[in-house]
Amino acid sequence: MSTKCQSCGAFHTRDALIKGEICPTCDGPYTIRKLQTIAAMPLPQVNKCISIMQTQLAEQPADMQLNLSMGICFLKLKQLEKALSFFDKAMIDNFSDPNPYYYASICLLKGKKAFLAMRDEIEKIETNLESANSLEPRPIFYYFQAYIKYDYYSRKSLNTSPTWEAKLEEAKNAGLMEDEVAEFYALIGVERPSCI
Repeated sequence: MSTKCQSCGAFHTRDALIKGEICPTCDGPYTIRKLQTIAAMPLPQVNKCISIMQTQLAEQPADMQLNLSMGICFLKLKQLEKALSFFDKAMIDNFSDPNPYYYASICLLKGKKAFLAMRDEIEKIETNLESANSLEPRPIFYYFQAYIKYDYYSRKSLNTSPTWEAKLEEAKNAGLMEDEVAEFYALIGVERPSCI
């Protein structure tokens, strides 16, 4: 079976490529699975990736990986509503990859503090993060939950269990790294609260 590189459109046999491998034609990522994969990619190249994947999606509209990759590209371009629609498609029948749930949660904040979000958006974020954690627990997922509990519930004087402090401790115990936290705040587009 041959597939197209999401960076340049070159065809390669999937069997010849290892998950996450660099494309031998363009030296770009063969598949886009995380935002870090394209973090340094220039915006014209991101747009080229979108164009290549749109062609593929016309043939395979339900492909989870293609929808995830498109969402990541639109997230990089800060087109959050478009990104969210692709992450939502990537979540359908997804029982293995936590990334669409995590990235969809970021999009739901709309570049604003959790404090400003509507309650139904916060509940959707919490559901997504629980799904992500059930697939593959990661420290940043626990941290995101701590942030929501602090910036939404605590700042509005709403009781929640567990508390944001307990979730923060859980994130630290899971091996939370400072660079993950910095990247998280860069993604959501808000300043880090001093206490968390």
